[in-house]
This record gives sequence, structure tokens and C-alpha cells, in this order.
Amino acid sequence: MESGSDRPFLWETADGEPFSAHGYTVTPQAQALHLRLPFGGVVWNRPVAVLVDSDAGQQRIPIADVTRVAQIALYGIALIGMIATLLMRK
Repeated sequence: MESGSDRPFLWETADGEPFSAHGYTVTPQAQALHLRLPFGGVVWNRPVAVLVDSDAGQQRIPIADVTRVAQIALYGIALIGMIATLLMRK
């Protein structure tokens, strides 16, 4: 993250420390959302992929965020329930 940046939001993708095993070099990737507020800030990180380098080339393997999918599904169900409740009251 840039020091001295006055932007309240910063969304970035960063590569982690690469490591080698069994002829492969693996580099983790993560996304981070930085939120700066006058009284502090919040940083939210999540893994997004791993980069695998080998003699055959480079491959990007995405990481599925199952928890986020479940949260979105639950929010959707709650929203449908709220709308149904409001419609039944009328």
C-alpha cells in the first residue's frame, strides 16, 4: 500500500512469498481492501489464487471462496423473506 495516500479506499492484488517444492514454484495471491477512516482503518484480505511455475509453463489456479458464496446466498434468502413478509402485510 502506498504510504501517504489520501484515498479512502484501495483495492489491490498482491503476490505472496514464492516457495519451491518438487520442481514447482508456487506463489500465493491475495486481494486486499484497505478502508481509511478519520479515526482508524480496516484491512480485509482474502486469498484469490496460486500461481504455479514449472518447466511446462505458468498456471493460475483460482481459490473458490465458499464462505462468501454461502454468505451471499443467506443474504439473498433473508432479502426474499423480508420482501415476502412486506407483501403479505398488504
